[in-house]
Amino acid sequence: MSKTILEKYNLRDKVDLILEEGQIVIKAADTPRKGWGEAFKKMSENGDDRLLFNDVFEDENLEEWK
Repeated sequence: MSKTILEKYNLRDKVDLILEEGQIVIKAADTPRKGWGEAFKKMSENGDDRLLFNDVFEDENLEEWK
């Protein structure tokens, strides 16, 4: 591929190749969890990072795990 095409479509070190019927699609690779750090920080600042349900249930027997 030419450098111009790579720059125009923001193709960097990693790309995703998608095989479809009769064609191959090349797209810039998505970065998993991109922006999660900032999102979690904002959640903490807003108090939105609390558990939605208890991590230990009332009827759970923790003794059996010892």
